[in-house]
Parts: sequence; C-alpha cells; structure tokens
Amino acid sequence: MMLALLSNVVPNRRMPTVFISIGSNIERDKHIHSAIATLRTKFGALRLSSVYEADAVGFSGEPFLNLIVAFDTKESPATVDLMLDAIEKKNGRTTEQKKFHPRTLDLDMVLYDDFISEDPNLEVPRPEITRYAFVLEPLAEIAGELKHPVLDKSYNQLWENFDKRGVIQQRIPFEWD
Repeated sequence: MMLALLSNVVPNRRMPTVFISIGSNIERDKHIHSAIATLRTKFGALRLSSVYEADAVGFSGEPFLNLIVAFDTKESPATVDLMLDAIEKKNGRTTEQKKFHPRTLDLDMVLYDDFISEDPNLEVPRPEITRYAFVLEPLAEIAGELKHPVLDKSYNQLWENFDKRGVIQQRIPFEWD
C-alpha cells in the first residue's frame, strides 16, 4: 500500500530561471528603479548584477545604464515576455522607441532556463548575449558558470573571449535606496 502511495508523489521540480536584460538612457535611475520594483512585485526575489554605464550602440545618444536581473518563475516564456512589454509601457516606452533609439526602458528576456525558441517574436536565447558587452558582462557576473544552451560554453568563457576593442562600458555605483 505504501509503495502505491509513493509512486503517485510528484517530486518537487525546480522553477525555471529567467534572465532579463534591463537598459535605459532616458531618466535612467527612475526607470531602472521602477523596473526593479515592478519585477519584485510580480516575481519575488531577484538576483541583480552590478549596474554598467555604456555608450549607446548603433546611434548617437546619451549613455545607457544596463544590468541583468534573474528570477525563478512558474510563468511561461510567452507570459513573461508579455509582462515585460507591460512594464516597458508603464514606464513610458512607446512604439517610436525602437532598437537603436533612445529608450525610457528596455526589458529583454535573454534566457529562460535552457529553453530555445527561434520564433522572431520570442527569440530565446537572445543573440544580444554574444553581440553586446552590455548584456554579456553582467550576465557573466551573475551566471558565469552557466552554459549557453546553444553554444555550450559558459558565460565566463564567452566574456573572456569577447572582443572588447571599442567597448566603452564601466561598472558604476548605483543607489538602490
């Protein structure tokens, strides 16, 4: 009888870990604080990288503040993505604030555990991980030993081998209040 009962027990499964890239170059402190507060409300405990200041890439503009945030969630990748869009809109992000333009807030799900999607509306892992120092350096800081689900290299390895020539970025102190 005991064996039958135990066979029906489902082991506790670990929730997926999500990594979000956060960036802002319009009222940067305000929008970073707002994003973190909203993410904490929606997802609970967060792991934060340091904050990095980086020159705008692909256009002339004010420098960005960037960081990576990680959290565990039961939500699906599509649901998390919709929640990120809503947080961006709540912070004044408009359709005119596209890639390579100034932005109040940019939230990108760069990883969702080992999930791989080539859907153009939900590309995970994001190619920005290996393209931009402002994504890879803070990701290596908080998840350095994890491996990229496609490249099978750790984020520390990817950062070590990243071509840093021309990268203008620095870790900065940030007041979290």
